Amino acid sequence: MNLKLFFFFWLLPITLTIAQEFPQDKWNYHDNPEDDGWSISKSQEFTQYLIDSTNITGFIIVHKGKIVFDYGDISENSYIASCRKSVLAMLYGKYVNNGQIDLNKTLLELEIDDVQGLKDIEKKATIKDLISARSGVYHPEGYPGGMQQFAPERGSVKPGSYWLYSNWDFNTAGFIFEQETNKNIYDVVETQLAIPLKMQDWKRELQKKEGDTTISKYLAYPMWFSTRDMARIGLLMLNNGDWNGTEIINKNWVNEMITERTSHTELNKNVPVFKDTRVDFGYGYMWWLWQNTKDYRLKDAYSALGYMGQSITVYPAINVVVAYKTKAAYGRTNTIKTRLDLLKKAVEIYDRKN
Repeated sequence: MNLKLFFFFWLLPITLTIAQEFPQDKWNYHDNPEDDGWSISKSQEFTQYLIDSTNITGFIIVHKGKIVFDYGDISENSYIASCRKSVLAMLYGKYVNNGQIDLNKTLLELEIDDVQGLKDIEKKATIKDLISARSGVYHPEGYPGGMQQFAPERGSVKPGSYWLYSNWDFNTAGFIFEQETNKNIYDVVETQLAIPLKMQDWKRELQKKEGDTTISKYLAYPMWFSTRDMARIGLLMLNNGDWNGTEIINKNWVNEMITERTSHTELNKNVPVFKDTRVDFGYGYMWWLWQNTKDYRLKDAYSALGYMGQSITVYPAINVVVAYKTKAAYGRTNTIKTRLDLLKKAVEIYDRKN
């Protein structure tokens, strides 16, 4: 082999590794994002859009591990709404892999019941059905936020056969996680994510479960993060569970989370909430999957999405993570269309096909 070619191929893996950075105690900002394909004029237009047309309180774009755009207060901790579910999916991986959690266990085997009781057919649902929103259990939610207004009649659906976004599934999945691992969700977030990812703003004392136990005994597990710490979660996902050479989440589990369990066709048929947004989502294990897209930047993208306007979105095709927040305490919210437009417009600032 030609000596020059030898050194080229020998150095290539190192070059690729260096191209992807990871924040240490603080994030690094890209000094010249325009040199890496980011338009200054489009960035300015996007900032004006955020000001004029949204109620977003914090926004960040990360490319190759460096911040190329930020807006608002990205350090304040606030409620991330249903993004919590995607975080829980990440936590599941370690315990599925070591055998403590068997995704094929049924609610009957797990001795799961509830205030109004579960029907025999509902008790056949598995953990896998819960985390893919296909349980067929339509018991009332003790912590609202699902789409049970679109639910079929209780007991009419075979577990695994029908997709419906229901907080009963997700809250019960949280309970089962703690039951099977004998660990508190928030403690695991701290040890498995916050500490190794060196989150700058994580505060364990902010994390508290909530719910009306007269309706359902399964509490929700609200989470509070800063926008820049949410971006660390997204960067971990983008890198298939690896953080600067250390495996935090097994890459096979990352793939499992973002493998389609429900197509956008079925999802749109069962719940019409994305009508007129021009976005089609499939669903994996508590992650939303971008489908039916023509924009190369959106290829294989996936999101954690939360009420009012919270998101962690990963764009593998362009090595980008976007995180944004809308602080609940301010009483601010964004329409579903606005929340999704944000995620399309953000990457339109980038216009390099490489």
